Amino acid sequence: MWSFDRRTLLLGALGLGACGFSPVYGPGGSGDALHDSVLLDAPETTEAYLYSRRFEERLGRAAASAPYRLSVTFEIEESAVGSTSAGEDTRYRLIGRARFRLIEVATGRQVHSAATNAFTGYSTTGSTVATRASERAARERLMTMLADQTVDDLVLAADDFVG
Repeated sequence: MWSFDRRTLLLGALGLGACGFSPVYGPGGSGDALHDSVLLDAPETTEAYLYSRRFEERLGRAAASAPYRLSVTFEIEESAVGSTSAGEDTRYRLIGRARFRLIEVATGRQVHSAATNAFTGYSTTGSTVATRASERAARERLMTMLADQTVDDLVLAADDFVG
């Protein structure tokens, strides 16, 4: 039984190779082509810093001479979604949107643009300090999700603009 499973796996791998499948982060893949090649605008807010930090963890920190520049705008909405019988809010939802444009620095041409959305939440507690810490952690999670989705979008679209 085990050898049958192994044969099936090997045949499946051959099929992927025959259809032109190549790993995104493999040598010569689109993920590899973008590594250290996308310069972000300088972060001006805490959220932008958190986003930039995660983006650079995934694609590396580009030098000032990078071939691409990414411009990102953020929208974050906060709404109460849970409350006690006394009317005190106990849970909040953060909905974030990142709109981004990838510019080819040499030509000034926009080569890709898209938007991504994510949401997360946090609970309030009796302590102001704990509530603030919970909110900060939720904002960090939100920006991490938005950065991850941006990187995924760029890597999947890279074949359209990477030369």
